[in-house]
Amino acid sequence: MTVKVVTDSFSDIPTSVAQELGIIIVPHYVHFGTEEYRDGVDLTTEEFYHKLISTSIHPLTSVAPPAVFAEVYNKLAEETDEIVSISLSPKFGAVYNNALAAKDMMRKRCRIEVIDSRNGIMAEGFIAIVAARAAQAGATLDEVVDIVRQTIPRVHVRIVFDTLEYLRRGGRIGRAQALLGSLLKINPILGIKDGEAYPFGRVRSRAKAIEYLYNFATSFTHIAGLAIEDATTPEEAEKLAEHLGSVFPKERIYRSKVSPVVGTHVGPHVLAVTVLEGES
Repeated sequence: MTVKVVTDSFSDIPTSVAQELGIIIVPHYVHFGTEEYRDGVDLTTEEFYHKLISTSIHPLTSVAPPAVFAEVYNKLAEETDEIVSISLSPKFGAVYNNALAAKDMMRKRCRIEVIDSRNGIMAEGFIAIVAARAAQAGATLDEVVDIVRQTIPRVHVRIVFDTLEYLRRGGRIGRAQALLGSLLKINPILGIKDGEAYPFGRVRSRAKAIEYLYNFATSFTHIAGLAIEDATTPEEAEKLAEHLGSVFPKERIYRSKVSPVVGTHVGPHVLAVTVLEGES
């Protein structure tokens, strides 16, 4: 039986990629006042950003409870007896703990390995993609777990913002707190380090920020995978993909949208690049 791969909607994996590789994505929740939506199920990315920009209600998020993960695991256990569950970094929320707790709620016998990706967005997504490819190639659960652990230090992400206000409101700002309070109009640049948001710099203009992303991606000698994701600026993402086509085949660059549960905390004008570093 093939190992099944589960991740969550913080991973921002494009739906078409998840379907192609058989990755099961557990949706989290976005709340606008009393209205609750399952990320990517009841609310599309476009609908979410329209509501985010047009309404005065600031959305909140909540993660899928253990029972939802258990339901997914039980359904998959009808097809396999081995599951690997790739989770958002615990420093961003309770996803890992909920995915872990779900193992004790299983009705069916199935071996499940829950792994902290130490990442989010497409950095988490790449780890799940690598796991799914290994599973499709016939790797056992132990082999998939080994591959995942080897992949975690090879994913690198940088995100440009026009404001850190959304991150501050959501309490996910981590060490990026250091970039708050500037009187200057700056574009903060964050990444993920040790499982949390980490400040990597700031520049004075959007153009410089996008140039930073290009230079970041092209600084790697070996690139095994590349992803560009935007929230509401697809033209910027397309232009960046064109430029990065000089160092990595454009047709192999994943194009992803920042999901509603992520967008709640980062705002509508983020642009991110994730590099899966090749093995030297």
